[in-house]
Amino acid sequence: MKSPLLRVTSLATIALSMVLALACNRVQPKHRVKEAPSQPSAIKVETASGGPLVLTTSAAAFEIGPSGYIQAFLLRDGKRLTLDEPKLGQPDESDYLVQGGKEIHFVLEFDQAKVLEAVGKLGRGKHIEIPAHPLGPSGTNLQRTLTLEAFDDFPNLLLSTVEYKNVGSADFAIERVVEQQHRFNAKLAEPKAQPWEMWSYDGASYDWGKDDIFQLQRTTSQPNAMGQAVKGGYGGGIPVVAFWTARVGEAIGHVETLPLTLSLPVKVDADARVDAGIAIPAQTTLKPGETYSTPRSFVAVYAGDFYEPLRMWSGVLQKGGWNLPKPSGEAYNVSWCGWGYEFNVTPALMEGTIPKLKEMGIKWATLDDRWFDTYGDWNPRTDTFPDDSIKKMTDDFHKQGMLVQLWWLPLAAEDGEGKWESHKYIVSKVVQEHPEWLILDKNGKHGRITRNLAALCPAVPEVQAYYKQLTEKFIRDWGYDGSKLDNIYTVPMCYNPAHHHKSPQDSVNALADVYKTIFQTTRALKPNSVTQSCPCGTPPSLAWLPYMDQAVTADPVGATQVRRRIKMYKALLGPDSAVYGDHVELSTMDRIGNNWREHGEDFASTVGTGGVVGTKFVWPELGPRFKEVNLTEHKDEVWKKWIALYNSKMLSKGTFLNLYTYGYDVPEAYAIQKDGSMYYAFFAPQQNGAWKGDVELRGLKPGRYHVTDYVEGKDLGMVESAPGKAPKLAVDFTGHLLLEASH
Repeated sequence: MKSPLLRVTSLATIALSMVLALACNRVQPKHRVKEAPSQPSAIKVETASGGPLVLTTSAAAFEIGPSGYIQAFLLRDGKRLTLDEPKLGQPDESDYLVQGGKEIHFVLEFDQAKVLEAVGKLGRGKHIEIPAHPLGPSGTNLQRTLTLEAFDDFPNLLLSTVEYKNVGSADFAIERVVEQQHRFNAKLAEPKAQPWEMWSYDGASYDWGKDDIFQLQRTTSQPNAMGQAVKGGYGGGIPVVAFWTARVGEAIGHVETLPLTLSLPVKVDADARVDAGIAIPAQTTLKPGETYSTPRSFVAVYAGDFYEPLRMWSGVLQKGGWNLPKPSGEAYNVSWCGWGYEFNVTPALMEGTIPKLKEMGIKWATLDDRWFDTYGDWNPRTDTFPDDSIKKMTDDFHKQGMLVQLWWLPLAAEDGEGKWESHKYIVSKVVQEHPEWLILDKNGKHGRITRNLAALCPAVPEVQAYYKQLTEKFIRDWGYDGSKLDNIYTVPMCYNPAHHHKSPQDSVNALADVYKTIFQTTRALKPNSVTQSCPCGTPPSLAWLPYMDQAVTADPVGATQVRRRIKMYKALLGPDSAVYGDHVELSTMDRIGNNWREHGEDFASTVGTGGVVGTKFVWPELGPRFKEVNLTEHKDEVWKKWIALYNSKMLSKGTFLNLYTYGYDVPEAYAIQKDGSMYYAFFAPQQNGAWKGDVELRGLKPGRYHVTDYVEGKDLGMVESAPGKAPKLAVDFTGHLLLEASH
């Protein structure tokens, strides 16, 4: 039996009735298959009648064993490196299904394998189809075909889909389908390690502040639900889980551009091995002759950390039609946010900071949460923003040469149930006038999202038009230069009969349409605008990831998360993408009861990793209630120094290079190439701790380089780089060390 973690969870077992069946059955091959292209693929395919079948690319080998298990090997320095350890002596294929709580396994018919050349959006490659018959029980009239695709341009990655066809005369119910089932053992790569001793990236969005990059423990167990909303209003996520040691890593996930509702559970089993796979709650019945096709999934093998599989995943989606826009040039400018004043900020408080913002070289100001009266209607509060003061404030900032963002939360609407902080919900005007726009759950109740708000259904055309009108009001009529879209995750499945959905999943799939509308409307009105999207405390959603100018580390709990998330977004969006490091005050946090004390000043974690600097200070000082955010004399000096450094170097526009492996290279390190120089950032294992020893300056072309500590203005002498050998530099620092190496 496979891990019990792969049994359908309460999230996945909501009566989906054809939800994923419809979505998955619509999956079509994305590549033409040809017998003889003009330039055949360089990938080698070897097969034997009883297995295995082996695909060998320029960087990896993928072996489909007699049991059906897909084992991935990294070809490096004449060795085959892997974390895959299939079980012996029992059914252990990487793809199977569940009917009535029982697993149904299959036997691959290798002698019937069909190998073809493939060309298409992902380039040249091999397309392989392997039929299979059920291992049992008798009377299982189901035919399975495993399709594998490997491409020359993505040599570290193997794609797969599985088709199940009912070849019997009776209906066949499929409860759940599992893809890319793998069993990982770190000992295969690191003999001295325990089987679970590896690092992991888990792209699910389900708990504010939880690490998505972490070291596995003996007790690790995570469901990693993706797609629809989960408890607390989170959800969405990047459908990738990755694992790595110092020598090799592997990752699995799906490469569909829709935010499918499924899970990628990860669990350290009783035998200490790491169990991972893709669990799809099919909940469908095939009539005789009908087929069910799974989403296109992948396994990748690589050297390095989570950056590599996320870069590959994004590359595949971009080749398949995912269009990532180039950020506005303004997305790289320093930003100040009025959230330091919290909920009751006024125009006078916002505008009072203008002299200090100009003095520091800060270009952006953000009007944050609770300037509005009601979620869903988005009209200014009469007590804090009376008359036309919300527009007048923007005009005043513009007169001083500054730009302004507006905070809001798309798809949320008050329906009279609950409250957030001191704000008790009423029935918003939009809900009064258009109750038919709301998402309904299976019981006919209003679907809930973040902050326990009701949600408008993004699949309804009138809802999409409403958000276009709101965007025009904010950007064109009020004059704002962009949006801070906050607390955005995903939405629940919609069962509202008035919407005539083909599937309840339609609401989740249409999420992208609303964010695309907001982004494109804003860009059309103001080409230099900045749309920022913040999935507070969690990874982003693949649905809206292509529809923003600026990512954000999203309420990081300390500087470590700042650095990890900047690297994550550089992998997903590109090495020169604009990633806001969020308020620097978040770089040091202490837990006090149910709240956090935010008192950080770790600019280095943003500057050194290529992020965009931000802050939320209060000025002039307002007293003890604002103690942690008051711009004291000390902070004024520190803030001016770092913001000037950021504006001078502007490393956020440089090229992020993945030259160091997170979790294994000590000290933690980052490299950025810009204007002919290399910039390095090193961080001690403990925040503000001391570190002494040699550091490697990787990525330098052969030659001599002058090294400086550009933060402290110290000359550290010369180093020489030789082919295949990175120079070492003896250093002694506390907290962080930021270096520039130039000719």
